[in-house]
Formats: sequence, C-alpha cells, structure tokens
Amino acid sequence: MPHDLPKAYEPASIEPRWAEYWVEQKLFHVETPAPGSGQPTFTLTLPPPNVTGNLHMGHMLEHTEIDIIIRWKRMNGIPTLWLPGTDHAGIATQLMVERQLASEGKNRRDMGRDAFEARVWDWKAHYGGAILKQMKRLGTSVDWSREYFTMDERMSRAVREAFVRLYEEGLIYRGKYIVNWCPRCITAVSDLEVVHEETPGKLYEIRYPVVGSPDEYIVVATTRPETMIGDTAVAVNSADERYRHLHGRRVLLPLMNREIPIITDDILANPEFGTGAVKVTPSHDPNDFEAGLRNGLQQIEVMNETAQMNENAGPYAALDRFEARQRVIQDLEKGGFLVGTKHYVVPLGTCSRCKTIIEPRLSTQWFVKIQPLADRAIAVVEKGDIKFVPENYTKTYYEWMRNIHDWCISRQLWWGHRIPAWYCRDCGELIVAREAPKKCKCGSGKLEQDNDVLDTWFSSGLLPCSGLGWPGKTPELDAFYPTSLLITGFDILFFWVARMIMMNCHFMRGHEHGNVPFRTVYIHALVRDAERQKMSKTKGNVVDPVEITEKYGTDAVRFTLAIMAAPGTDIAFSENRIESYRAFANKIWNAARFLFMNVDRAQEADVWSLGEFKRSAADLAKPGLPGFTVDSLEDRWILSRFNRVAKEIDDALEAYRFHEAAHVVYHFFWGEYCDWYIELMKPRLASADRKQARAAFANVVSIFEGALRLLSPFMPFITEELWHAVYDGNPPLQSIALAEYPKCDDSPVDTAAETEMAILQDLIAAVRNIRTELKVDRKQKLPIEVFADAETRALIERDGAAIELLADVDGITFVESSLAKAAGARSTARFDVRVVYERKIDISGERERLSKELAKLTGELGRATAQLGNEAFLVKAPAQVVKGLKRRKAEVEVLVEKAKAALEELDAVKQ
Repeated sequence: MPHDLPKAYEPASIEPRWAEYWVEQKLFHVETPAPGSGQPTFTLTLPPPNVTGNLHMGHMLEHTEIDIIIRWKRMNGIPTLWLPGTDHAGIATQLMVERQLASEGKNRRDMGRDAFEARVWDWKAHYGGAILKQMKRLGTSVDWSREYFTMDERMSRAVREAFVRLYEEGLIYRGKYIVNWCPRCITAVSDLEVVHEETPGKLYEIRYPVVGSPDEYIVVATTRPETMIGDTAVAVNSADERYRHLHGRRVLLPLMNREIPIITDDILANPEFGTGAVKVTPSHDPNDFEAGLRNGLQQIEVMNETAQMNENAGPYAALDRFEARQRVIQDLEKGGFLVGTKHYVVPLGTCSRCKTIIEPRLSTQWFVKIQPLADRAIAVVEKGDIKFVPENYTKTYYEWMRNIHDWCISRQLWWGHRIPAWYCRDCGELIVAREAPKKCKCGSGKLEQDNDVLDTWFSSGLLPCSGLGWPGKTPELDAFYPTSLLITGFDILFFWVARMIMMNCHFMRGHEHGNVPFRTVYIHALVRDAERQKMSKTKGNVVDPVEITEKYGTDAVRFTLAIMAAPGTDIAFSENRIESYRAFANKIWNAARFLFMNVDRAQEADVWSLGEFKRSAADLAKPGLPGFTVDSLEDRWILSRFNRVAKEIDDALEAYRFHEAAHVVYHFFWGEYCDWYIELMKPRLASADRKQARAAFANVVSIFEGALRLLSPFMPFITEELWHAVYDGNPPLQSIALAEYPKCDDSPVDTAAETEMAILQDLIAAVRNIRTELKVDRKQKLPIEVFADAETRALIERDGAAIELLADVDGITFVESSLAKAAGARSTARFDVRVVYERKIDISGERERLSKELAKLTGELGRATAQLGNEAFLVKAPAQVVKGLKRRKAEVEVLVEKAKAALEELDAVKQ
C-alpha cells in the first residue's frame, strides 16, 4: 500500500525523488496575474550566486530562510514568485578561466578577445550554475521557468539601456582619476572590493634638500618610498611658521635629481601630524591626486598595470614595486637622505578576489555620478518605503550612503558587459549608443568599441526590475514589482542592496506600485563553527552543506539552521545540533508508522480506513481542522493547541523570527502531539466501542495531516512523503506545498482545556520523576496519594484513567491534608502528590533536591516582587503580562511555603 513506510527513515531514498518531482511537475511556477487585476502577489529575488561557486553554509542558511517564507506564503494562497538567476561574476570567472588556460600553457592575450570570450562561454556551460544544480537537489522552490543569467541577451539589453540613459542624463562620465588597482587581476576594483587590514609596516623619514640652501632640507615621511620617484611637489600648511620662509621655493627630489616646488595646501598638510610636510605624488595617491588638481601639478606615473616600475622610474625601471622599495631605501641610505625608520601600522588594502595588495593608480575610467541617486535611496528608507530587519542595519545603511563616493564602473577585463561606447579613429568622437553604430558623425566608419567591461554589480544592481523584463513594460513588472522581500547577508549590503535601491528608484520612477525594488530587507546571520569562529578554508573549519545534507538529510539541516536563526545572532553550527533534528525527523516518521500500522489493523477489523479520511482542497482552506470531533479533554486541548500554534507560527514568520516559528512547530509536533496526544488516544484507538474508535482514528490522522502542513515549509521532503501516505497515495492536490497553510480558528481555542491539561501533565511528570528517583521498574504500577483543591480533584477524578496510563499508576487516593511535608512528595500550586512505595527515602538526597528547588523558587519570587514593585515596568508592560506575573507570584509563594515545610519535616525525621 502507498502508506507502507520502511521501518527506518532514510532521507537519501526520499529527497532526490521529490526534488525531481517538484522540478518536473513545475510545481513552483506561478502564472502572471492579468494586468490591472489588482491581485496581491509575493515576490522575492534570489541573490544571484556566481557561476564559479558551490553552495556554502551561508547560502544554505539564506536559501533555507527564503524557502520557508516562500513556501509559507504560497500555502497561504498568495501568487508567490521566487525569481532565480546566476551572476556572470566578471573578475572571478575570468580568473578561473585564465588559471585553466595557464595549466595548458596558454594566456588570453595570445588567444585574442573573441576566442577568450568563446572559451569563457564554454567554461560557463560546463562548470557554471553548480549552485543552481545543488538548489534543485535541495528542493528550493524557485520558479525555474523564469531563470536568468546576467549575460543573457535579455539582461544585457537592460544593462545597455541603463548605461545609455545614465550617460544621456549626465550621470555617467569618463575621466582620469585615482582608482583601486589590482596588479594581479589587472583591473580597477571598487572601494567595496578592497579588504583593509591593520598590518605591521614601516614609516620612512626622508630628507628633501632645499634648492639654494646647501644645509637646509625638509623631512617628509612615507610608507611607500618607491612612489617618491613620481613626486611633483612637497606641501606645507600656510599657517605653519616652520616653513613660512620656504613658500615658493623648490627642493631637490632625492635619487632623481629633479627640482620640485614647495606648495602650500592646507587640506593635505597638517602641522600637527608628523613633520607637517607632505610629499605629493598625484599619480599614486588619491589625496595627492586631489592636491595636484588644486595646485596644477604634473602627473608622473612610475608603475605599469602589473605594478612594475616603468620607464619614468629611471634606474628602477622593470623592478617589481616591492623590489624597487628595497632598492630605493638602500640608495636613500647611501646618499644620506634617510633620516630614520619607524615601526608603523598600515591599513593595507588587498583585492577581495585574489588577495593581491591594491595599488592606487591614475587611470581613465567610467564613473556613475552618485548624486542624486544616493539621496533618493536614503529618502525611501527615511519615509519607510523600505525597512531593514533587524532595524539597526538602517543606521549602518545611512552612514555608508551619506559618505558614498562616485562609483567606478569600468573594469579592464574581457568577460562581462562591454561598455556601449565607441571611438572614431579619424576624428576622436565618442559615441554612446544602445546598438553598435555604423558610422561617426564625421562619416567615418572606423569605429572602435571601448575595451572595458562594466562592474558586475552594475548589472546585478538592476535587479529585480531587469529580471522582470525592464526596460520593457511587461506584465511581470506590473504584477510582481516592487518585490516584497529581500533576504541577504550583511556582506553585500553595500555591494548589492544599496546599488539596487539607487538604480531601481531611478529607473522605476513613476511605476504604478512604487519605485523601490523591495519593501523589506531581512539581513540574516553569519554561520560560524561550533566555537563561533568564522568558517574559512585556512582554518579547516568549513562545513560543506552538500556533504552534511547527504549525511543527515536536507530536512534536518534546514531545521537546524531555522531553529538557530535568531535575528542579529550568528549561528554556531555543529553536527550535534543536526543530530538532534535528525532525531526529530525520525520521531515524525515513527509516529506515522505507528498510525498507519494501527490504521491497517482497524481496516482489517472493518473499523476505519484511510479511504475515509477525505479532505478536498476547499476543506484544507477552511480555518482550524474541519471534521475534527471533540469527545474528551485531550481533544479539546489538542484542537486548541493546534489553532493557537498556527497563529503563533504565522506571527513569528510575519516578523521573520524563524527560530521562534521552528521552536513552536517542534514542540507541538514532538511534545504535544507525539508524546501526549497519541499516548492519550491509544486506549480509544483500541476501543471495542466501534464509534469511539472511528472518531479516535479520524482525529489522530486529522491532527497529523494538519501538523504536516504546519511543518512543511521547514521540512518539505518528509512532510511531502508522509502527506501523500496519509491520503493513501491519492491526495487532493499534487503536493503539500500547494495545500493551504493551517489557519487559526479562534472558536476552538480553549484556555480552560489547556490549563486543565497542563495540570494533568504536571501531575504525570511529577509521578514519573518520583518513580525515576525511587528507581521503580517501569512495569511495576504503584498507587499515588494526591492532595488538591476541589476543582483540581474533580479534574483528576474525571481523567484518572489518563494519569494511570501515562504515569504507570495503580489507583489514586485523595487525602485531606497537605503532603508537602511527606518524604519524596512533589508539590505545585495546584496539588501535592506522592508515590506510595515502601522504600527508604534518601533523606540527604531529598534534602539536597528540596534545597535547590527552594533556592530556585526564592530567586523567582524575588525577581517577580522586584518587577511588580517597579513603577516604570508597570506603566510600560501590557496588562496581560502584569496579570500573569501577579498570578505566577502567588503560585510561587505557595510553592516556597510547601518547600520550607517539606525541609522542616525532613529535619524532624533526621532528628
């Protein structure tokens, strides 16, 4: 039969089958609502992974959180689009292919650009999209029919359109400026692609002789003495009295014997710092570059694109920059120009891709003028059109956006979107166009396209509008833009998130539903190792998510990440935690097997079968659990808990509190359903009363089916497998992912039933604990004595059978006086209980237990008293919180007195 489950839960035999089924059946494809339909949608863009990459734990966390939200929204009946795609990753991909070529003894320059680009496309076809293949295996519920690649023609058209529009609006310009230059990648990189680390270095103090004054010199300090060869001035502050007599004079540049001027520049030279005199190298330092523009200084470049000294470096030409540094220091020392060397901490910048030390370099590049783009991007957050979760990232966003510089968007690569600009070789005219021009204004056909490509983040910054068809006016843009949510990591908050906000707010101005790219940005945590260290290959503490899912199952890994994903708190990931949630999956599996085995027996006895459990899609869309019948306290209780849990999960996911939602469904499924409700229902399932047994079977299966839907967004594979089994292989829908998420029905929410069941659970737990301490064999049933108020006594008398079943009790006797002083008794505010067992009590052990209990209760009472005596707390706290605290304080006061009385009784026995 379809619901015949293997004895052991083996995710490896389940997950690939369902992953393939979901993709083949296109279950997660969403039709575009008709234009103007006004139908609400939920849309989310996948942060496009690089085609060079593989899944890492950061991706796994990100994709898990997104998938939970997407599945939950989809099950709530909302047209839900998760838009997938991959990024061409210009620098990273070119590096990979160049390494491959090097292993073959080839290089791109010998091949030529066209052949190299063809080779990259071949590489992409063969190796690219590894993450997407892994995503399919892991069941990620994206709409695969809408997958894009940032270099495909549709996306390339959007990139060209954006560039040309910005250029025509005066927001893109070309100029020669200092940029961050990677000598290994041989390209400019943005500020965000430079990793700065405080690194031990040296500060060199150098004498520059004053021309015409044989015994006079100015001392300057530098951490990069090799750049002094390109000095074109020494700057002092106009208010610095030490150098006032040197204004307008000249110094001799050591080693090069070139005279350079002494200039006054109050921005560059600070009298309070160092000697107050600064060497000025306009071609190799961004601050010096600006000073050079202010003072009309010559720009002398002394390094080439690979950071070797060039022909302007005189005797140091052809040396690597660091070799040149050593030679320059030696020559300065020989010439008597080196005053001294000091240890100095340098904020050294390295390329985030290849780790090469960045070199500031004067270079002709394309730039985006950041205003007014940045101001608009700030305004939409200030107005609340976009909100950040956790909220503290809003401040971080503002700080960066208010200090942002113009964005260098050109890269000296061959892989990427080539800049749509052409130069006329006859007249020098620059033509920026959407399509390649055939002729220049001068009539010449000798046009040559700019060699540079655009920064990868320029194209990905156009998401999500470009992924939905912009610059066209598509039905997708009308239906799905703005997107609802972005879930991403802090590390690309400025690389990507800020640029998407700037670009989309600019290009989508006037859009009917708003110009922002998304309404909410949720910043997820960082996944660290068990010792909370950042994972890195160097440390050898990287966890491969593919390996770990093969070992434990995707569901267990997903649930582990979800239940640990508290906002603003990094995740300390360990296999021990995964084992716990692998056990949770196993618990669910065993519960299903128990149900189905009992159903099979009932079917053989002609009592009840799964064929009678019929639920249509419309039934599942109704609040609560239609068809569930209430015959007992446990029915009232589980139905109330089911409805309350559905509401709690909704509220938690609405606030992106994944850990709270996961905790709620975990405790409901494992604790309340498996450990309590099923156990309480066993006598009814085996009842000779056919009517009672039929109702019991219908109820336990109904709750189980509902619980599977509650759990489905978190653990999609096991819930899919068991949901189909519940319906005997004939479910009302193709997938549980398309079924309605349980909605709270307020009418069965029964606080009284939950309170009564809590009392019974406390009593059963207390008896079990006493039996454990007494080391009573499980098979031996013992009587108990109970002291309780009239209301609690009536409850225990009514449900005594449940207590006897679950606590291995043989008879309940009610006593008229407190048992608090009785050895081995347990007390709550509602009852005292003791197991009647002729065995000597360990008085010292019991005293230790009671002392610990009294200390715990006294501490709780003190805290409650302090809170209730705090006027500020009473003013701010909700009334229900204050009411609950007062109630708990009264209960604890009773328990404190009972614990004291029990200790006094033990002391009397001891004496």
